[in-house]
Amino acid sequence: MTEDNWRAVADVAPRDEQRAFVAALGARYLLLSMREEAWNSLAVCTDGHVVGHVMWGFDPADGAHWLGGLLIDADHQGQGIGRAALRTLMRWLSEQPDCRELRLSYHPANHASARLYASLGFTPTGEVEDDEIVTALPVRTDG
Repeated sequence: MTEDNWRAVADVAPRDEQRAFVAALGARYLLLSMREEAWNSLAVCTDGHVVGHVMWGFDPADGAHWLGGLLIDADHQGQGIGRAALRTLMRWLSEQPDCRELRLSYHPANHASARLYASLGFTPTGEVEDDEIVTALPVRTDG
């Protein structure tokens, strides 16, 4: 994300029926990144235009890199942009020297996200955080 595109990220909005699972606007995720030091926001762009948001963080308590705040603008959904953004972020995070595991969570009723994350290799851990199912993907087992 740059100085120039944060406003476009703030305006990203999902479909109305998705608002039970994600923020109504990208602005919420930007504020979380600004106010809570754990998160880092990234713009999701295609053809030079902002079409979404994703964020990541590192939790020293569990040693995992977390992915969160994935939001693709309603007009750009169904084109594989969310999947591509996740794959790109997953690849980048997995290349970090301290990355051993990727984690994310989703609402149990969000079946589309459950299918997406499972197709990327994430499996439920049995943990629940803030009423969401926690999933994990081991990256490296070496020291």
